[in-house]
Amino acid sequence: MTYARDPYDRERYLALQELAAEIASADDEALGAAVRSALRTERGYPTPKIDVRAVVPRGGKLLLVREAQDGFWSLPGGWADVGESPSEIAVREVREETGYRVRAVKLLAVYDKAKHEHPQSFWYCYKLFLLCELEDQAPVPPGHEALAIGFFGPDELPPLSTERVTGAQVRRMFAHVEHPEYPTDFD
Repeated sequence: MTYARDPYDRERYLALQELAAEIASADDEALGAAVRSALRTERGYPTPKIDVRAVVPRGGKLLLVREAQDGFWSLPGGWADVGESPSEIAVREVREETGYRVRAVKLLAVYDKAKHEHPQSFWYCYKLFLLCELEDQAPVPPGHEALAIGFFGPDELPPLSTERVTGAQVRRMFAHVEHPEYPTDFD
């Protein structure tokens, strides 16, 4: 829609948007409404969104947050915002979700979300995992995004928010922490 100049093309693209929403809502009207809304607001070429996750180790454990949105656990993080680098996003997300101050030090992995065992998603997404070092040991109270925070070892992981991270990805982050010589993973 952003690049269509011909009124006939615009009309056809609007019809395709409506058809896509109808297909999506065949079993779920709320999903159809969400698809309509997403298609109407999306501008530009379809490109992947970027999800940035912070890997914060302490004493052989990793920092996880219990997500307010679904009640499951994840590495701190979220969608990339325009104007912020991945390291700035990781630092901000950790601060907002946990109250900890960290410093991003290494890119551990770049994954294509569709090539991992995440639930199917409307948006195509690349996932960046950044190793972060704690700058303080006592967090300030976190914001509204997390219900709880905690450090967990590889054998004590709570139920994960698989929309955000998979068990295999978290285990791989433990391996990266244990072996800092590992190069960055990518798909």
